[in-house]
Amino acid sequence: MPQSAEAAPLSGRRSLVLGAGIAGLAAATALRRFGMEADLLEQAPQIAEVGAGLQISPNGVRVLRALGVDPAQAGDRAEAVELRDASGRLVTRLTLPSDPGFYLCHRADLIAALEGAARGAGAQIQLLQKVEQIDLGAGEPHVTTAIGTRHSAPLLIGADGLHSGLRGALNGPAAPRFTGQVAWRAVIDGDDGPPVAQVFMGPGRHLVSYPLRGGRQRNIVAVRERRDWTAEGWNHRDDPAALRHTFRAFGGPVPGWLEKITDLWLWGLFRHPVARHWHDGAGRAALLGDAAHPTLPFMAQGANMGLEDAWTLAARLAATPDDPAQALQGYQAARRGRTQAIVGAANRNARNYHLRAPLAWGAHTLLRAAGRIAPGTALNRYRWIYDFDATAPN
Repeated sequence: MPQSAEAAPLSGRRSLVLGAGIAGLAAATALRRFGMEADLLEQAPQIAEVGAGLQISPNGVRVLRALGVDPAQAGDRAEAVELRDASGRLVTRLTLPSDPGFYLCHRADLIAALEGAARGAGAQIQLLQKVEQIDLGAGEPHVTTAIGTRHSAPLLIGADGLHSGLRGALNGPAAPRFTGQVAWRAVIDGDDGPPVAQVFMGPGRHLVSYPLRGGRQRNIVAVRERRDWTAEGWNHRDDPAALRHTFRAFGGPVPGWLEKITDLWLWGLFRHPVARHWHDGAGRAALLGDAAHPTLPFMAQGANMGLEDAWTLAARLAATPDDPAQALQGYQAARRGRTQAIVGAANRNARNYHLRAPLAWGAHTLLRAAGRIAPGTALNRYRWIYDFDATAPN
């Protein structure tokens, strides 16, 4: 934390953060770095994330380091991304830069590292606080929990995820649209493979896998096109036999991985619009993370965007501590266009991974040729994402 008044421009000011996930913990830590008090309300009985991997790219790594979190504590540095066809044949290999690097993380490990940073910075975390009512009327914003407890602060921050109550209060209801795709997620015992993310692309479906925790575990996410789906969420169990049947034509290591699956989760993928209003206009309420810009997982940027939001929000507030309304306007202006572009890139990848013949043959041939002639071409397409530094002075 800053040690001097000059380095703590938000000293004496208070905030209330809804949600102790990646974005919420990062926001609380960043606010404490600039001197603001930060109380977090989390509805779960403990801060924990189970059974899922994620990727932190350089734009997220820069924020973690600014927060005092060593990304190596949460994951392993990735060497490359390999794009393969359904048979397992290599289409192209993208060697990843080592500084600041890409990291393959178990979500629980990243959450634990961020929780340690938040508590170490002085953030106060209250568990079992399910928010049922949000009031942005006169006076300080306040929330009421399921057990009738009322919490208030001059600044209310909604890091409360996909079904954010604060997003609804600021924007009204918005109906998501089913993408025509469903996804399975599983974690299996590891196979000591190198720290490489692999994408196996087939007609109407694809599978992503990478090792976790030094190779002791392996993350698997598999996506297929499907016409019907009703429920949105992560908590739908499925039979591993259904996944094995869907990807029965895939080769390479995929069949062996799928045979190891015992616990499998299935969810429908929905597109949500990026929120039109990220703040209330009076400097009293703001959104960040999935509450502001839910995204499909095909650019691996959900966690990274949340980290960027957290630092940008805190830095904007610190830049104009006496005018929070201006700070939040600047925060939305700085973040909304970038997140819209990233969400759009993820939407396009959803189509590119599922090409059918003859389009798939042509696309794969071009990727192979580019990999031989100009190896950095595919990765360079997304330098605008990875080279960004939210912690750089404005």
